[in-house]
Amino acid sequence: MDVYEESLKLHEEHKGKLSVTSKVPLKTKKDLTLVYTPGVAEPSRKIAINKEDAYKYTGKGNMVAVISNGTAVLGLGDIGAYGAIPVMEGKALLFKELAEIDAFPICIESKNVEENIQIIKNIIPVFGGINLEDYKAPECFEIESRLQNLGIPVMHDDQHGTAIVVLAGLMNALKVAGKKLNEVKIVVNGAGAAAIAVTKLLINAIGSGKNIIMCDTKGQIYSGRVDLKDNKFKEEISKITNPEKKQGTLFDALTEADVFIGLSKGNLLNSENIKKMASNSIIFAMANPIPEILPEEALKGGALIVASGRSDFPNQVNNALAFPGIFRGALDCRATRITEKMKLSAAKALSEIITDPSKNKILPDVLDKQVAIKVSEAVKKAWIKENKI
Repeated sequence: MDVYEESLKLHEEHKGKLSVTSKVPLKTKKDLTLVYTPGVAEPSRKIAINKEDAYKYTGKGNMVAVISNGTAVLGLGDIGAYGAIPVMEGKALLFKELAEIDAFPICIESKNVEENIQIIKNIIPVFGGINLEDYKAPECFEIESRLQNLGIPVMHDDQHGTAIVVLAGLMNALKVAGKKLNEVKIVVNGAGAAAIAVTKLLINAIGSGKNIIMCDTKGQIYSGRVDLKDNKFKEEISKITNPEKKQGTLFDALTEADVFIGLSKGNLLNSENIKKMASNSIIFAMANPIPEILPEEALKGGALIVASGRSDFPNQVNNALAFPGIFRGALDCRATRITEKMKLSAAKALSEIITDPSKNKILPDVLDKQVAIKVSEAVKKAWIKENKI
């Protein structure tokens, strides 16, 4: 029985992965009187007068909605809202197990941007945070952007969770390689939601995009490339990366590159491509389930460190290293949004958990519960400092 058959059996046996449990007893008439009518009327009255009291009398302050419309699920693509349910349930389970956050899966059967935004706005009374998941680009950019003034943190994890873990892993990989972030040549392949978020966070960490080249299916992205006028997100990136306006293919870009970050498609590279890179190169091949290049092939080409999105290889880049701690910290300090400084602080804290990084250990284990604690502390400190609280 392979992993897919085993997983299918587990989901069928348990009818999903989540259930709702009570925090208080319901054994006597007194219990009923307090948790429901007539007693429940009093907290309802208080909240009706002051909605902030929802944080005092309900679970709002520890409740996150995990929301998707199923248009970009894992590597499966647009499989719809129903197909997204198992993934959103899994995300909610990770929130609970890794950060003690109560999370609830919500799958919206609509591809309409306006409809998704309005639905999310209408349900925020219940939730202290919104985790957007598996929304396709470019719609995901607009949806996330327009939900930033709700008064609660909203984050599209496919973008920012990925970016934070990549930056943390890269910090440690560069320590092992004896290189500096602001000096290495970085090639990012892919121009979707995750790739653009990774590139933007790298730019914020470095202070510029002068040493970064992003590639899409048509090759290297540079300012003035005619077809970019049809994609404002790529056009924006083109103005802050590849300042020399280098042209050509991904394979041209890899010449003397120190770092390859792949968020594109499987089996794209081979060992000969890696040989063109600088010595002690670093490979983040994160296409799922098949990476751009398998670790064995990359190492054969001379790579020093290889990371991927898979748990069966060393150095797994997994969003679960980031989002539980980010939301734990944001909820605990009542942050109203997730800022760039919070993301950078989260990445730094995540990297520092590994005190002695090595070729096969640049990131902590996903199931290490200390990860969420340390990330959350960093996120809280960043919010408090940024807002002078």
